[in-house]
Amino acid sequence: MSGRALLMWDDAVTGYDFGSSHPMDPVRLALTMGLVRAYGLDRAVDVVSAPAAGDSTLRLVHHQDYVDAVRRVSLDPRSADGSYGLGTMDDPAFAGMHEASALIAGESVGAAEAVWHGEAAHAVNFAGGLHHAMPGSASGFCVYNDAALAVARLLELGAERVAYIDVDVHHGDGVQAVFWEDPRVLTVSLHEHPRTLFPGTGWPEETGAGAGEGSAVNVALPAGTGDEGWLRAFHSVVPELLADFRPQVLVTQHGADTHFEDPLAHLAVSLDAQRAVQEACHDLAHEHADGGRWVALGGGGYAVVDVVPRSWTHLVGIAAHEPVDPESVIPASWRDEVYARTRQLGPGRMTDGRTPGWRSWESGYDPADRLDQAILATRKAVFPLRGLLA
Repeated sequence: MSGRALLMWDDAVTGYDFGSSHPMDPVRLALTMGLVRAYGLDRAVDVVSAPAAGDSTLRLVHHQDYVDAVRRVSLDPRSADGSYGLGTMDDPAFAGMHEASALIAGESVGAAEAVWHGEAAHAVNFAGGLHHAMPGSASGFCVYNDAALAVARLLELGAERVAYIDVDVHHGDGVQAVFWEDPRVLTVSLHEHPRTLFPGTGWPEETGAGAGEGSAVNVALPAGTGDEGWLRAFHSVVPELLADFRPQVLVTQHGADTHFEDPLAHLAVSLDAQRAVQEACHDLAHEHADGGRWVALGGGGYAVVDVVPRSWTHLVGIAAHEPVDPESVIPASWRDEVYARTRQLGPGRMTDGRTPGWRSWESGYDPADRLDQAILATRKAVFPLRGLLA
């Protein structure tokens, strides 16, 4: 297996553009790639592109009538009437929608293929992680579910156990739905509680069905959860499940919208805690997945200047085994690019100045603490189904 990591990139992914008034501004992708280059990480990874996903690949997850509908509104956005979730406020139709969405999907599928075939141990597609798209509809800014497609392609190639870890602030509902009855896929989502945030799913009692019962895991975090609670929840659930499941490949989704500056959600996580979870996912891949097989995706994140580029540049550095020093001063060339593109001033360092820590689950449980209640609800719901102690 190659020791170098892959970074999936094609400038055309910035064509995934819902319009100037939409919070998912593609400048976040361009600025991330600019920061990756400013730190020289494009020389520490192999920057490659993959072809757009064709219909046969998209059908691994999506219904053909839905793909046909995306293609139609892509040619004539004015024809979108809200059917199939296209032409809504969350997912307004735009010219080239099919092509841009299929390219992002193809990049994630290509990342999965490269990791499975041993061309690289790690592969990153920070343009991906569009985890809300359903087999037959768009949802939550997501047209094609590249995360589910990457997992489905791994299964098609012969993988028997794939773990999917989602730390976006929103529940990874689309990926969970696709593999709801599939015991070969363990889906774990840590997200803000469905009472307070879209999509209103991801309760601890959602554990899968049929042969897949016990393969869906949901940690519903109270609004306001910060670094210590977020890290405590991650480490109280994820490592034990991965040790039991023994995945051949780890696929992770790193939405940056858990951050305290994100305008669309209510967690209070710092960039430094996000980086800590990225490092933990990397370490868990080396510990539990065959040869460290790790596919890392982006996701949400709507503080498009201050947070997203820094968070995902850390992700690329970790995957490249050349982590960026959080205390480093961000190159002036990138701050100039930020101002030229956005007329905003970019951040000065790769840190929020936090030193995040957490208490392990083994250190004790506080029955009056809402965060501990959330962790225990998840463990009680799913751990016994997997033969583990809650």
